[in-house]
Amino acid sequence: MSAELLYLSNAHVQDLHISPREAREAILAAFRDNAAGLNIGLPKSTITIGPSSSFSSMSSASETKSLATMKWVAAIPVEGKPDRSTVNGLICISEYQTGVPIAVLDGNYITLMRTAAMSAAAASFLAPEEPATLGLVGCGLQALSHIDAFADLFPSLRKIHLLSRTVLSAERAATAASQKRLDPIVTNNPDLLLSESEIVITMVPGSPGLKPFLDARLLPVPSFVSAVDGGRSWRPETLTAFDICVTDALEQSSSPVDASDRYVESIKFQDDLVHLACRSPQRLASTKALFGFRGFAIADLALADLVLRKARVFGIGTILPR
Repeated sequence: MSAELLYLSNAHVQDLHISPREAREAILAAFRDNAAGLNIGLPKSTITIGPSSSFSSMSSASETKSLATMKWVAAIPVEGKPDRSTVNGLICISEYQTGVPIAVLDGNYITLMRTAAMSAAAASFLAPEEPATLGLVGCGLQALSHIDAFADLFPSLRKIHLLSRTVLSAERAATAASQKRLDPIVTNNPDLLLSESEIVITMVPGSPGLKPFLDARLLPVPSFVSAVDGGRSWRPETLTAFDICVTDALEQSSSPVDASDRYVESIKFQDDLVHLACRSPQRLASTKALFGFRGFAIADLALADLVLRKARVFGIGTILPR
């Protein structure tokens, strides 16, 4: 049995300065490996403990990376603590050949990077070629990671529309956007944001009594939406306005979800990132494309592998006895 375990805190992971391009390319490589049968990821397993509160496990293994990973993540909002992360997780890494645990990673920053990298990976196939406008619905921590990812992917971006429940979050996102030389426009009008954004990212957390409020019919043509929230913020009857509907893995999700986390019956996903990643990027003109996803385990494996390799190179982390 190994006598040592590497622990990487959230700060350790941030100190690695993983670029959006590195994260995006790692995600795409993992999905190509999945299509080739070189890794395996199990669908997310979730224990729901209350409205908008759950624990989930996400397991994956890769013989080519010589790693197996399991992410344990909790999504639990705490009333009266808006600055506290509602999503908290750990990633356990074992050697593929021996099963020996070799590392434990704080999962919070990795999850932020992974999610934004997945949105950007899908956008590289489905978004307009040189978009100038980006709209963010929800301005929490995920918004900041998406600003980084999309500013890197699309240097053509000039304006960013921001819709948030709180002024503080909108101002924080506006500051981050300005640092990327994007002109921030804070709005409380979702219809205006949709009509003026070629790319839209929706990151609305689940909450009791949530009513979908976004109308897909208002989007320009062409346009791209990444529904990080799985689709819960979109009015289900308008989702048929999308010409293309894609998810991360069809084996895990068949369609977007509504505000109650139930599958929307009027629309089905037609393709997934597993298959898209194996193609040459070839954007289709005059389309509205939706990428709705809940997170697939191989994406966490991809980022965990990247983080572990860089940590070893730079000697970052804390060695713990077992």
